[in-house]
Amino acid sequence: MDGLLYPISLLVVGLMAFTFYRGNSIRLMLFALAVGAYIIYSHETGHTATEYKNEVVDSISESATKFTKDRGIEGYDETKKVAK
Repeated sequence: MDGLLYPISLLVVGLMAFTFYRGNSIRLMLFALAVGAYIIYSHETGHTATEYKNEVVDSISESATKFTKDRGIEGYDETKKVAK
């Protein structure tokens, strides 16, 4: 995040958490604090949820490819479909 966007977003999250706390909505306050923690974490480390998701999808894809090669499965073949 560039410029003032980072501190302003933290200020907004902090105000929302305070408002939720004053309204006796502890769950929403905790959720707002978790969003703030995620913003700080992603800003400081550069790791995002999208990056993590892409790593998980790639890992599953590699595992599935290895599984099919180990088992000798070459995928779906329409010509081998049995007609009833």
